[in-house]
Amino acid sequence: MKITQFTDYSLRLLIYLSMRREGVSTVREISEFYSISSEHLKKIVRRLSELGHIRTVRGKHGGLMLAREPDQINLGELLRQSENLNLVPCHDSGDTCPIFGCKLRSVIEDARDAFLAAFDGKTLADIQPDTLPPSVHRQP
Repeated sequence: MKITQFTDYSLRLLIYLSMRREGVSTVREISEFYSISSEHLKKIVRRLSELGHIRTVRGKHGGLMLAREPDQINLGELLRQSENLNLVPCHDSGDTCPIFGCKLRSVIEDARDAFLAAFDGKTLADIQPDTLPPSVHRQP
């Protein structure tokens, strides 16, 4: 299974913010750090803000920060919120398979559930780096 770029960047954004708990970070600095389009990152910021994972601070000294503690942001929940987890067409439109009694759907659902179970047991705190890269430290 492969996660979308949107989810990948969402995770990277949350990791960055978890490393910068003492203040706010800007879309510009995060996009430069990861070499991600700031326009794409703004869409991710909007979605993560709607979901309550981050909060935005307006104004001259504004920016982004986590809305919850890293150990309160469950990765399985985040994947469910940002991914289309219907892996085969019969998930989207109901059971339209012409093969009566096809069991492929249940095997795929089992695999998806096992994939998500690995994330369900993890939080943002579990994937934070032990040390900060030098470019993430705030300069006085």
